[in-house]
Amino acid sequence: MGLFSKILIVAVIFSTVPNASSADDLVEWGRYLAIEVGKCLECHTPKLPDGKLDKSKWFKGAEVEVTPINPIPNWHKTSPDLTPSGRLWKRWGEENLKKYLITGLTPNGKPAGPPMPTYTLKPRDAEAIVEFLKSFK
Repeated sequence: MGLFSKILIVAVIFSTVPNASSADDLVEWGRYLAIEVGKCLECHTPKLPDGKLDKSKWFKGAEVEVTPINPIPNWHKTSPDLTPSGRLWKRWGEENLKKYLITGLTPNGKPAGPPMPTYTLKPRDAEAIVEFLKSFK
């Protein structure tokens, strides 16, 4: 790939980042990050019998469909409900959810258990994801 192609790709990527001049822009950016980049739905949304995501239960938590070949300590078999009506949201609160996405650490100062990856996002990106999640009941 030539230099011009690389510059063009970078320009396209940066042109897609919203300036979040409105609340709708921020929520849309959070949707993009959570769904398209983080793929959060893959673990935090139940699947229908045909294997498709149950769109009526987006981010409501689900059984984790993968298990390690060799046991991994603290492996979670379920993922939590990430919506404001879920226990995690109620226990952690909005600010702790943002801090988690920024630092990768739970309110007790530890990383989340596997298979959850450790994210260390920019504050604005963490805020966008939390604003997006707030749009769910």
